[in-house]
Amino acid sequence: MLVKTEAIVLNALRYQEKSLVVKCFTQFFGLKTYFIRNAFSAKSKNLNSAYFQPLNQLHIDAVHKNKASLEYIKELKLMYPYQTISVEFYKNSVSIFLAEVLSHSIKDDQPNNELFLFLKTALIWFDEHSFTADFHLWFLLNITKYLGFFPDDSDKRSIYFNPHEGSFTMHYTPNCFNETETALFRNLLQMTLSHHKSSFTNDQRRTALKLLITYYEIHIAGFKQVKSVEILSELF
Repeated sequence: MLVKTEAIVLNALRYQEKSLVVKCFTQFFGLKTYFIRNAFSAKSKNLNSAYFQPLNQLHIDAVHKNKASLEYIKELKLMYPYQTISVEFYKNSVSIFLAEVLSHSIKDDQPNNELFLFLKTALIWFDEHSFTADFHLWFLLNITKYLGFFPDDSDKRSIYFNPHEGSFTMHYTPNCFNETETALFRNLLQMTLSHHKSSFTNDQRRTALKLLITYYEIHIAGFKQVKSVEILSELF
């Protein structure tokens, strides 16, 4: 079946010498994996490996067989050519990290249009604005709305957060974040991208990221270790 859809690249793995296996989150078909033959060949201009950088936004014409096998892309074009993400070191490092988290988090081959539109809009915002060291924290927290485990912050008085329940509580258990961690996690919920200054110190940012990763590990079955998290620890 020949299909047309927008897609966001999550990762690309080299296969043999000249080909790629590319995982994409598509707008209309959810998670799809494509085999790109001769992606590193000089003759393959239309399906060159440069198109498949992490988080690139593409419009693709593809052949979907829907038989739990690799699909094929016939033609593609960049939907939104990034102006800064691909060339600015800090933004590029953050994009690699976010792509890895998304690759571990999005597992459904069913479409999630709200999540797709959020990712598309957020990444364009990231590209068009000056770098903020808190963007990845805001991003990770807000996509939990579309993955189904956004924290319940209705109880404003509680001083502990139970990540297993996804809610705040007055009763501490070994599963809960402590008071300091909970206060930091609650600050994440209040963060907006309109802030021109960072909301956190470097130490707070590292701790907040660890708390978010822990939250993901609890709620996403088989969530793998995020290797690129060490890159952000060094940057911030």
